[in-house]
Amino acid sequence: FGLHYVLVKLHTQPGDIARIQRFVVALPSQARVRITMQNGDIIVGTVTERPAAQLFEDASGATGMNAQVRLDDPTAPAWTAYPWLGSIERVERLIEN
Repeated sequence: FGLHYVLVKLHTQPGDIARIQRFVVALPSQARVRITMQNGDIIVGTVTERPAAQLFEDASGATGMNAQVRLDDPTAPAWTAYPWLGSIERVERLIEN
């Protein structure tokens, strides 16, 4: 028995993998961020732990990379989001006042 992941997309091209790695760096633990997804959705939250790029295998045996980041909102404890880095368009750091 193992864990099963439903991936949006496996990334195999060097440019796509480099983009995922840039997002890993842009999402340090405890950072407050606004993420714009490729589909236009906007997610605002606090990174619980820096994501790590991982190698995945799809049902056909093809391998590729992707990563997820967990975002929480301290003002709404029951809210959590897990966006895939390969589906992110932009990450903006927010400054807490």
